[in-house]
Formats: sequence, C-alpha cells, structure tokens
Amino acid sequence: MNLLAHAYLSFGQPDILVGNMISDYVKGKTQYDYPIGIQHGIRLHRAIDNFTDHHEATYLGKHFFKPAVGLYAGAFMDVVYDHFLALDINELSEEEWKPFTLQVYRDLKENEILLPEKFAGQLPHMSTHNWLFHYRYPAAIEKSFGGLVRRTKYLTEHLPAFKIFETNYASLKENYLAFFPDVKKFAEMELARLQSK
Repeated sequence: MNLLAHAYLSFGQPDILVGNMISDYVKGKTQYDYPIGIQHGIRLHRAIDNFTDHHEATYLGKHFFKPAVGLYAGAFMDVVYDHFLALDINELSEEEWKPFTLQVYRDLKENEILLPEKFAGQLPHMSTHNWLFHYRYPAAIEKSFGGLVRRTKYLTEHLPAFKIFETNYASLKENYLAFFPDVKKFAEMELARLQSK
C-alpha cells in the first residue's frame, strides 16, 4: 500500500486525506456513511490505484518482482514508489518532507473518530515510528517488504524481493520518474472532477 503517495496526492486537504488513507479499509456501501469530502478521498484513492496498476512504468517494474513474488508484484511496486517519492526533491526537500508527514498524522488524529478500527489501531505505531518519512531509507523498505510478506497467503520470505530492489535500484528509479508526474496530474484532475459534482 503506497501510503506516502496517497497522503501526498491528497493535496493538503484533510477530508481528502482521511478518505485516501482509509479507502482499503472501507468496504461496499459503507463508504456512504462518511461525509462527502471523505467519500471523495475514498474514490480518489481507488482511481489512483487503478491508474497505477495500468501505467506502463508499473508494468515494467512489476516485471522485476514477479519471479520472486508473483501476483503480489504490484504491492511491492507501491512500496518502491513511496521510497522514491520520499527522496523526490522535485516535490519536497528533505527538510519539507518531515513536517509534511507530521501534519498528515495530525490531520488523521483530529479525525480519529471517523477512522476504521483497524486503521486507527495502527496509526499510533505509524506516527511514532514515522513510517511515511522513513520510506526514504532502504532499511524501512526491507521492513515494509517483510510486512507485505506476512500479510500474504503464499509468500514466506521477503529477502529475495529486497535483493531485487537493491539490484535493480536504478531501473526502478527510472520507473518512478516516468510514473509519478503522470499520476500526480491524473490525481489533480480526478479530484477536481469529484469535487465539481
């Protein structure tokens, strides 16, 4: 789950942020239980995921991971994208990324009553260890890969995928550079469309 990208592509709007971050925990018609701004965030998240899955750069990046993780390659690419976004000084400098992530946690905490129980339960751990900022570090990527493996049914080892990440680092960065400007533009347009209804 590319948490940092979804947070960043909420464009500083707390209601959009909440929906964007909780979307994977909201099933079926329960999305309509939320205020309209959060509903927009939920729909934006899903549109971003669909765009990401069908982007050529994602397809090329998944090709590296498929021998090790099969159908889960897309989830590993999500983490890879967050790593390179966290380092992207064309978006924010290192000095700006940390305050950004802290504001994300504040906005989520202020809306805690609206968060699904499972997401609310992991928020203290996420904020205490600042997952969003630490995606810039390879050690955090290895840990995230381990978490992905634990949540799958068929994988037992994360190190082969992490080795692929290290070995193909330059190529994966090129995939990110080809992808992120496109998804950012898409998200801006999709959010404007949702909010114009």
